[in-house]
Amino acid sequence: MAVSSWTYRAVLRRQLNTLRLMRQRRGQSSKSNSKTAVDEDQVPTPNNIPTLPFWQRLGPLTQAAQAYARVQRRRPLTTQLCTSLVTYFCSDMIAQNAGDEEYDPVRTGRSLLIGGMSSIPSYKWFLWLSHSFNYSSRILSLGTKVFVNQLCFTPIFNSYFFGMQALLAGENVLEHIKRTVPTSIVNSLKLWPAVTAFSFTFVPIEFRSVFAGVIAVGWQTYLMFLNRAAEEEGAREHLVIEESATVAKLQSSAV
Repeated sequence: MAVSSWTYRAVLRRQLNTLRLMRQRRGQSSKSNSKTAVDEDQVPTPNNIPTLPFWQRLGPLTQAAQAYARVQRRRPLTTQLCTSLVTYFCSDMIAQNAGDEEYDPVRTGRSLLIGGMSSIPSYKWFLWLSHSFNYSSRILSLGTKVFVNQLCFTPIFNSYFFGMQALLAGENVLEHIKRTVPTSIVNSLKLWPAVTAFSFTFVPIEFRSVFAGVIAVGWQTYLMFLNRAAEEEGAREHLVIEESATVAKLQSSAV
């Protein structure tokens, strides 16, 4: 009799616990359903609508940027090559139109060749930089990226740019680099650290090439002017050397 009474109490306790759990689940489901109904019936207001990023609220510009991002995800290398060619073409056209000389298509072809050759390595570099130096401190990560970019990429790229310009123009490569690279590195400190920091902080990775390309139009225009000034300086020095050699030759023949 005692055993049956104990068994009856245990079964009754289990049934009560089961009923209690069922009631809790019903209460939770009814609350979630009522909350969903309230959310569905809620009138959209500025307080309950999530704010879109700035670049997603620019209308046609946003659509163009999204189309560019889709093409870049499908064919990143081809997209980067075309972006670099457009950037260098626009920069060369601005630099030549700002001068007093006639348009030189050879200079444009030279710029397109230099930009096309550097497009893929530059893309790979910034892709690697975006995935590297990611520390727990966001400020440390950003500062390291900017420092490494200025320390490694800027001198190498500027030396390549001015060296190729001199090589394709038939000038002395080392002398041309000495006249242009130090000045370009110093002036790059006024622009590219801020651009790099802003890009890695606010610009999504698929739009960074577009953002950098827009800034690069102005920067490449400056490099074109600097390269042209160095070419003119080299031509003047060469002319002075030729004149000195001619005068010395005439003096020796007169004697």
